[in-house]
Amino acid sequence: MRKLLVVPFVALCAITLSFAGEPVKSGPQVGDDLPGPFHPLNVTGENAGEKACLYCKHGNAPVAMVFARDMTPALAKLLKKLDECTMKNKDKEMGSFAVFCSDDSGLRKRLEETAKKEGLKELVLSIDNPAGPDEYNFTKDADITVVLYVVTTVKANHSFRKGELDDKAIEKIMADVPKLFEKKK
Repeated sequence: MRKLLVVPFVALCAITLSFAGEPVKSGPQVGDDLPGPFHPLNVTGENAGEKACLYCKHGNAPVAMVFARDMTPALAKLLKKLDECTMKNKDKEMGSFAVFCSDDSGLRKRLEETAKKEGLKELVLSIDNPAGPDEYNFTKDADITVVLYVVTTVKANHSFRKGELDDKAIEKIMADVPKLFEKKK
């Protein structure tokens, strides 16, 4: 009887481990055009307290767009770096924003506190429904998805399960930011 139970258990473990090692696929992928406008509740920025389209605001400019489930220390670190990069590239009209896909009633206050603590100046924090904006395909398996785009075309996508965003991952994301400023050949 034990052998009959062990074989399915080992097979299930092997399947689970094989999926755990694969990167999560979430959001628009490299080369895709973005689906278009959506209107999250802006927590910070010029439209704080209102539903406003951040996609529309940035038009054809280079943009770092982050979808996340909740604020974590690692995410705060990434957002601070993206904010600094946005300020550094103001002359190139770079924009950046984070959309938190959640219905947590305390999230808005935590985002306001994080923006103040981290000194975020340009990167806008916003909140949307738990599924995220329609057609953006922010998957349930993803805790954080970073999409770098320009002229509505995705130049880089980095997606992470809960706990996967770390210093090495942040370095990879930041190394892809220059793709936003490459000239067409």
